[in-house]
Amino acid sequence: MKLKLSLLLSVMVLLFSCKQTGDTAQEAAEFKVPVEYYKLDNGLKVILSQDDTSPTAIVAVYYNIGFRIEPKDRTGFAHLFEHMMFQGSQNLGKMEFIKLVQQNGGVLNGSTRFDFTNYFEIVPSHKLETMLWAEADRMKGLAITQENLTNQQGVVKNEVKVNVLNQPYGGFPWLDMPQYANTNWYNAHNFYGDLEDLDAANLEDVASFFKTYYAPNNAAISVVGDFDMEQTKQWIEKYFAQIPSMPLPEKPDISEPRQEEEKKFVKDDALATKPALAMAYHMPERNTPEYYAMGLLDQILVQGDNSLLRQELVNTKGYASSVNGGINYLGNMFNYNGPMQWMFNFTFDDKEKEGEILASIDGVIDNLKTSVTQETLDNALVKLRSQLYDNLGGTFGLGRADLLCSFALFDDNPARINDLEDEFKKVTPEIVNKTIDEYLRKTNRTILTVNPLAAKTNENIQ
Repeated sequence: MKLKLSLLLSVMVLLFSCKQTGDTAQEAAEFKVPVEYYKLDNGLKVILSQDDTSPTAIVAVYYNIGFRIEPKDRTGFAHLFEHMMFQGSQNLGKMEFIKLVQQNGGVLNGSTRFDFTNYFEIVPSHKLETMLWAEADRMKGLAITQENLTNQQGVVKNEVKVNVLNQPYGGFPWLDMPQYANTNWYNAHNFYGDLEDLDAANLEDVASFFKTYYAPNNAAISVVGDFDMEQTKQWIEKYFAQIPSMPLPEKPDISEPRQEEEKKFVKDDALATKPALAMAYHMPERNTPEYYAMGLLDQILVQGDNSLLRQELVNTKGYASSVNGGINYLGNMFNYNGPMQWMFNFTFDDKEKEGEILASIDGVIDNLKTSVTQETLDNALVKLRSQLYDNLGGTFGLGRADLLCSFALFDDNPARINDLEDEFKKVTPEIVNKTIDEYLRKTNRTILTVNPLAAKTNENIQ
């Protein structure tokens, strides 16, 4: 009897443990990013997301201005202005913002993307108030001087020369492809900036740009990490609420017409030693079933060692040593708000085999139409989910801050961050096949190849 009772108790403990483990697994699978969202009276969008796994806090400020809608004849101006934001403000002198962050044990950066310019600081939690004050200080007003402008024009021009003009494959394909694939000037101009346009920027341009696009009603701020919710709300009210809102200009039309013919271009590169190929397809509209289907197709075709194009071009045929690709080379498939391309690229050895390479790519995509099953999509979702959660948790939660601000700016709904996985789960093989037919057709793509002039020069020398 004691043996039976002992056995019964053991079974009950085992069942209870299994239930606890199952509950824990289910809770983990259903993890939701905490989101507190509200707006100040001046229109500033505020997103707070607590996470006490590390004694750090992130302050991220996103302005709804990027490469895509910068002024005509001022290409590169959005990027130039990103540099200007570190040249001093009302209470912080030139470069003092950077020193303030670093001397308080933090790191910082800023970047210009298609549809936003962002600034962030990652600091010990007890320095959160200092960062909020500093970001508010430069939102109130910059030190706009001719000296600062001239200095940063030189810095940006040098950056263009170093990163693009004097590099093999400089700008390929992230800077080049939008100019070839798109037809609307807003999507197709040189985002880095023509040197003449950078020289033409003047103080009046800078002052007008700041007043127009760096107003609180054109911005979102997210705080992610270990912080007190009510105290942080008080600080944000204290430092940001008195900054006046500004009338915002009407957004330009950035739409792209449906592409009806395949485009092919060749770019001569005096520094490249191997030919390279990039292929881009216009994306479906954001947040549609086809958009999420393209996210899964991206996983199937180019993400990871088991992706179909890598298997074909690298492992089977040996045309290339790697294949890189994705949706939005300047970010990810979630942090843009307009026309975009799904793209992949690689270098290869033999220019004479370009036709064979294109045929292999076509074969992979054509075979997809009859080979996508629910199991295929489930496997793609596992990869995508892993990638998404790595992004959300990496760099102390910087990826989380990025998506929260992006969804606040673009959709007025940062809580969308918790709906992404469910949207991908809704994708069926039928939706994928429909997406392949419309968006992976040859007439929807642009092919850009690099002609390696350095290789020809070396051949002549030999």
